[in-house]
Amino acid sequence: MTPFFEEAFNPFKTEGFEIGRVALEHKRVYRILTGQGELLGEVAGKMRFEAGGREDFPAVGDWVVIQPRYEEGKATIHAILPRQSKFSRKAAGVATEEQIVAANVDTLFIVMALNQDYNIRRLERYLIMAWESGANPVVVLNKADLCEDLNEKLAEVEAAAIGVPIHVISALDAESAEILRSYCTGGRTAALVGSSGVGKSTITNQLIGSDYLKTQEAREDDDRGRHTTTYRELIALNTGGCLIDTPGMRELQLWSAEDGFQGTFEDVETLARSCRFTDCRHQNEPGCAINAALEEGSLRADRYESYQKLQKELAFLARKEDKKAQSDEKAKWKQITKSMRKFKK
Repeated sequence: MTPFFEEAFNPFKTEGFEIGRVALEHKRVYRILTGQGELLGEVAGKMRFEAGGREDFPAVGDWVVIQPRYEEGKATIHAILPRQSKFSRKAAGVATEEQIVAANVDTLFIVMALNQDYNIRRLERYLIMAWESGANPVVVLNKADLCEDLNEKLAEVEAAAIGVPIHVISALDAESAEILRSYCTGGRTAALVGSSGVGKSTITNQLIGSDYLKTQEAREDDDRGRHTTTYRELIALNTGGCLIDTPGMRELQLWSAEDGFQGTFEDVETLARSCRFTDCRHQNEPGCAINAALEEGSLRADRYESYQKLQKELAFLARKEDKKAQSDEKAKWKQITKSMRKFKK
């Protein structure tokens, strides 16, 4: 536990509470790591009542305030300590709701296989979400032994992941994966994200030093994975750090990405600020730096198209969030009015 969380926990400590960290969550039942072993936890009734949405419940990686019952192997969760980072996506489905994939992560390993899974547009989405989370992204290009055009793909990734560390590995080779171990020391937490079949479970086993997680071969017809990992789990490593393994994500919808968007597309944003007119729409205006870069080839057309597409997606999400906020506020005041009427009677 870092000084940040120690300070946040101090007010609760004087009241007799203890602290733990969420290692696994399943249907609002939590496995909690404590200094005296693992406990099964549930949130207190008051905390459940006051929760406004999924983000108000503990997520894997959260430090939580607990009232333990060691003799039963159980605990009641009374509060979540402030999160230093959170990797979120829009929850699957039509509802506009945040799903926290992992909390309090220092390094986010974005794993992409150098076979048919390779998708630079998907990488851009992961980078946006990583920068927005507050964690430091690291791109891990796995299955290098299966790639015939490594230099070409590496150059493309370097152009998309500007300033981000990139490691090319073959996860089945323990020495190749060893370079990732340095990110999981000294109390730091790393998390693995990526599609199914990219090798996250194999990397996890290499970092643990045992076959902790089962692994499966990707399907032969399309190299896609089979969802070896079915839940998020925090694992304590003998390096003094922690690792969070996550299931492959079929849907990768953005949640909030103002800072993350700028960090991922810093090259495009810099060009846009160089346009002659501040309100340039990058169409036929004179002195447009975007169009000039596209014409000379210093900005790839597919990257700019991705930039525009993601901008529209974020704008649409913002409109939906605003409508949801208005609806929630209306429902809250309706309930308050109803309660006041009952009180007057």
